[in-house]
Amino acid sequence: MPLQAVESSRLYRQIAEQLRGLIAGGEFAPGARLPAERDLARQLGVSRPSVREALIALEVEGWVEVRSGSGIYVQPQPQRNGAARAPANDGTAEWGPLEVMRARELVEGEVAALAARRAKKPQLAAMASALAQMRDEAEAGVGPQSGDEAFHHAIAQACGNEVLSDTVRSYWHARQGPLFSRLGDHFENPASWQAALAEHAAVLAAIRARDPEAARAAMQQHLKKATGRYSASWKRANKP
Repeated sequence: MPLQAVESSRLYRQIAEQLRGLIAGGEFAPGARLPAERDLARQLGVSRPSVREALIALEVEGWVEVRSGSGIYVQPQPQRNGAARAPANDGTAEWGPLEVMRARELVEGEVAALAARRAKKPQLAAMASALAQMRDEAEAGVGPQSGDEAFHHAIAQACGNEVLSDTVRSYWHARQGPLFSRLGDHFENPASWQAALAEHAAVLAAIRARDPEAARAAMQQHLKKATGRYSASWKRANKP
């Protein structure tokens, strides 16, 4: 297959561009199944998460269909949705989801540590309220994204640094983009929501205890596990 190794700058877009070109050029006919994720990663000389981000981008654009447990299939060209490729005004919609999660692990761990030192009672109450909202959303059978966002924003506000708070807000702007949305469609489910609730509760407990080291560790552990859930095998996606 005429694939070329790619450089590190926004890898998923480079990978998607190569695959898009091959599909448009007839290398893969409509209805054909693409090579497995691991094989694409090997031929391209990149990680499987980078390939996954590219495949999600192509699915959002309508070039392929991801069938959990079966594979990635080329869609007929008239089904492409070019409008879905337009980025948000600030560019965050084109950030690779897994790259965002890795950045969050570094930054939000420190944000949580600062919040453990500086949070005031109203800010702790806001975190607890957001966690309760997450529980209500999960019990209602919907993804607890609103409560999740409110929880992380409350921690960022409590850290006492507006630059860090704005940085955390930019990560959530990225989560509103189509790549994150489609990734969630594949890999979020009631079991993952319950796991996230327990992880958030651990973060809040550490902040309430005024333990910066524990707060940092709890936040980093949560975001590592969240990244792991997004990186799970396609075959395990959507299973409890």
